[in-house]
Amino acid sequence: MKKLSFFNYSPNLLIIATVLFIIVTGNSTFFEQVNSVYPWQDNQGFIIALTLVVMSVLTIIVSFFSIIIPVRIVLSSLLLLSAMAGYYTDSFGTIIDNVMIQNIAETNIDEATDLLSFEYFLTVLLLAIVPIACLFMVKIDKSSWTKNCWLQISNTIMALGVITVSLYIFSAQFTNFFREHKPLRFYLNPIYPIYSTGFFLKDVLEQQENNEFLMVVNSANDIDKESHKKLYIVIVGETVHAGNLSINGYKRETTPLLAQRDDLISFDKFYACGTSTAISVPCMFSFDNRESFDNKKARRTQNVLDVISKAGVSVLWRDNNSSSKGVADRVEYQNFKSPELNSVCDIECRDIGMLDGLQGYIDDQEGSVLIVLHQMGNHGPAYYKRYPKDFEKFTPACQTSELSACETSEIVNAYDNAILYTDYFINETINLLEENNTNFETAMFYIGDHGESLGKNGLYLHGMPYMLAPEEQTHVPLIAWFGSSSHVDMESTVKQSKKESSHDAFSFSLLHALNISTDMSLPEKAPSPLFVMQEEE
Repeated sequence: MKKLSFFNYSPNLLIIATVLFIIVTGNSTFFEQVNSVYPWQDNQGFIIALTLVVMSVLTIIVSFFSIIIPVRIVLSSLLLLSAMAGYYTDSFGTIIDNVMIQNIAETNIDEATDLLSFEYFLTVLLLAIVPIACLFMVKIDKSSWTKNCWLQISNTIMALGVITVSLYIFSAQFTNFFREHKPLRFYLNPIYPIYSTGFFLKDVLEQQENNEFLMVVNSANDIDKESHKKLYIVIVGETVHAGNLSINGYKRETTPLLAQRDDLISFDKFYACGTSTAISVPCMFSFDNRESFDNKKARRTQNVLDVISKAGVSVLWRDNNSSSKGVADRVEYQNFKSPELNSVCDIECRDIGMLDGLQGYIDDQEGSVLIVLHQMGNHGPAYYKRYPKDFEKFTPACQTSELSACETSEIVNAYDNAILYTDYFINETINLLEENNTNFETAMFYIGDHGESLGKNGLYLHGMPYMLAPEEQTHVPLIAWFGSSSHVDMESTVKQSKKESSHDAFSFSLLHALNISTDMSLPEKAPSPLFVMQEEE
């Protein structure tokens, strides 16, 4: 293609023009957040200075990479990243931090497809593809590598000068900005996504360098192995806010089947240790609390499933989600995301399919059994895909993953319909357990990984940094059911359910309920067991 040649463009001009374009088109949420803290009418000078600082930081990033990579490629990459990140931040309130980068890296094709929409492609086309095409059409002054290197160094020096002058003139405001309003930086696009990607890659490299497996216990014993067997099923729920369950007081009847049971215990003040599956699932099965949990360390550390398996209990993980996030790496794992194993598939494979053949597996085991069923549950934004049409009770329901095309009420309708299907799935799981009451002590634990924002305060989906996350993303359900032959102390457990608790207590509680003894050194502030079991004679 013949390049536009009205005159030659200097690399500096293209850098300034592209950086300005990114600031204007990719940072509307950032400036909205800034304006809420620093109103424009009272802070024009500071906001202009802040804009110049952000432009200067982007210029330094471009200049650094342009020393070794052609400037067109660097600018094109920034435009593409800015358009993609900006769409999700502006449309859903999503913050692209290192955890979100991990979510992106670990997602599957089905989940990724749900997040793509016409509006997304239109945004990328207008804010990335078209500008990139223009970049490659224009003619740039040619220069030697040495000259280009000095040019980029001079750009960096000038940008640092702008930053220094801005910080000096508005030192009081910038001090307040950096100390008191750190969350505002999370919305900087594409600066914060670039930083987050680097942080994520650093973690990946550190994991590869340190592969030493860390033992939590050296010995574990199933105390009840000779006296009576246990059959426990843990359902790991996906993207359910506890406040949307009618058994927790929600105004809509979203759990009609569970409501008919008088043998359930709902922990209605239960909170997640993360706002995404990548953090919450490994955290809930670890022995660390939320504050001390380290995701990269968890991958190479014994978790509660490892300990239970070490005690001689048969452990099976069935997954209808993206994966176990490393939790089931050392126990039997079955993928139910495809029709190869899951016999209940239409537009996607259904959670109920994970119950197929489960009785046969149970019959083949000699001792106690723990089964984990990892749901697709309410994974967004395509809530309408998460349930068969027979469960579309609340209408009209949003029928697209492009949530901006739906009214909030339609989004909530689709989300609540998906909970209706989970209600059915949990009830069917309990029915299966009841059929095994004569041979096992049975129990079911339904535990949510994280919640979901459905439009309140302009937020959608999940994955917000915990310090910023609303309760809709952190308040999750925990529902316990115990079979007729169980040794649970129902009265004491009901009392426990009224207290505030979290994922921090789940692993310890699972060991306690299974009556597994270990040589683990308990932390000083070990959480109390969620489930109180009777002392056996």
